[in-house]
Amino acid sequence: MKLKDKIQAFVDQQYKFPKGWIGTYFGEKMVWQHKPETLWTIELLDLQQGNRILELGCGSGYAMKLILEYDSVNKVVGLDISPAVIRSAAIRNRKALQNNRAELVQGDVNFLPFEETQFDKIVSIHSIYFWEELSATISEIHRVLNSGGTCVITLCNGKNGESWAGINQLIDEQMVPLMEKTGFIETRVVKGPNSRQFHTVAVCAKKNFEIG
Repeated sequence: MKLKDKIQAFVDQQYKFPKGWIGTYFGEKMVWQHKPETLWTIELLDLQQGNRILELGCGSGYAMKLILEYDSVNKVVGLDISPAVIRSAAIRNRKALQNNRAELVQGDVNFLPFEETQFDKIVSIHSIYFWEELSATISEIHRVLNSGGTCVITLCNGKNGESWAGINQLIDEQMVPLMEKTGFIETRVVKGPNSRQFHTVAVCAKKNFEIG
């Protein structure tokens, strides 16, 4: 493997699983890289009084901090697989953690460590690329989401006028059908802002009301 390829592989791994002080740097780098789509995604959540929010792949906790600025929000839980970025998220959201309005959990999106129907809104920003079992994660999102709750999954699907066939195929042929099969309704793909020349979209859906 050429040196350039080794460096790129190392960078890609840090984006997937930030480690050590270098991982801390990459976590903070992602904060400023993703600010436009983070702000846009939070608007899509349509936060309401008493909401409990779960962020999958919370990274360094920037989106959590923004959501916690809404006094109406009851609690925000951030889950990430990387201890390095969880430490950064803890620093960024120290006061909310002390007041029990925030919680940080190290965990795997394939096996969410929460009881059923715990959250009103679930959000993920640029973490779906690293989900190893898409079907399992969507099932887990559905399980821990309240009836009538919503999820918003934000990702990039192109750059500089390019349309990324693989990502668009993932959305149209895997994500949307899986979500509908799992029990989500009103599933739609929403076009978002361009960020650093990347094209942003969000897959939004609602958990169907369960009749007991």
